[in-house]
Amino acid sequence: MVASGSVGLFRAKQQPAFGASQALKAAAGGAGRPGPLVTLSNSSRSQRAMSVPTIARAVGLITSTIGGLRIAPYAVQYTNGLPNRLYIEPERWHEQPDPNCTRNFIMASTARDLMFEGRAFWYITSRYSTGFPAAFTWLPANNVQTPGNSGPEWFGPADEIMFQGVDVPVENVVQFLSPIPGMLWYGDRAIDIAVALDQAAKRFSSVEIAAGYLQQRDGEPMSGDELTELAAAWAEARQNRAIGALNQHVEWHEFKSNPSTLQLHEGRQHAAMELARVMQVPPWLVGLSVGGMTYQNSIEARRDLFLFGAKPYVDCIEETLSTGQVTPRGRYVELDISTYLEEADTDLDDTGVNA
Repeated sequence: MVASGSVGLFRAKQQPAFGASQALKAAAGGAGRPGPLVTLSNSSRSQRAMSVPTIARAVGLITSTIGGLRIAPYAVQYTNGLPNRLYIEPERWHEQPDPNCTRNFIMASTARDLMFEGRAFWYITSRYSTGFPAAFTWLPANNVQTPGNSGPEWFGPADEIMFQGVDVPVENVVQFLSPIPGMLWYGDRAIDIAVALDQAAKRFSSVEIAAGYLQQRDGEPMSGDELTELAAAWAEARQNRAIGALNQHVEWHEFKSNPSTLQLHEGRQHAAMELARVMQVPPWLVGLSVGGMTYQNSIEARRDLFLFGAKPYVDCIEETLSTGQVTPRGRYVELDISTYLEEADTDLDDTGVNA
């Protein structure tokens, strides 16, 4: 049984990615890629976000889930006033939207853009004689500019689109608008906190001796430079020898802290919990301990991941690919989750317990 999905989800000139002749060709026929992809670059903000393990885990879970879903076209037939789905033979693009890469890649990339940027883009590279799209390619949202709607909140489909600083025909671009604002926008402060805590923990982890301070007890007061030199010499000596020696004028005081405090464990756990909320993913799915939450089997875990994490983006993709720009009137598209759930079922033995 196929699971039911929803039907009907500063202007800055940069170095051109393709020439004027290519742009005119794309505008006329909607064929070919909108320029070479060799000059594309990842956003420093997205790289920074993915350096946080909680975000990397959540993104991996959601994008791998969506990337593995089959695209299933269908029509709706009404019987006694009730709608019934009639699944029809898929077209080539349903199986592989971009002939140059796998369906898994383009779907996962689309989901990641929706999560990070709040929108995603496909460029129509070829069309059938009917005018409907026959193939697409993914346009990284980080390299797309919409001068009439600069974000970070998107108020609707853009009526002017630029890809790496070059105008692209709007009619050849499928625009996916997420129901959830881009995480790089509304989660910016939580990401800053998590990164700062990780950097602090890294600094403490590289210290091979206990943290503390040296205090001069008597004698002629030492200058700031002399105190700095003394501290550096003490730290360097401790990295090579476990035993140190001080005269009667200087005392060593160790800070009263334990490894857990130095590694900021509680603060980092709280930051990870906040990031799970930012990513719209239940904390236990990204390895965070939550009291009272248990699972009977992996099917329940998969259902929670889909319902709480992936479904908003799945609905967005389904509804966008079901619009008249992509699909003929009376036909719709869904992402089939039945196989996704069945795969979890194979991990169980006859008693319903994880094998």
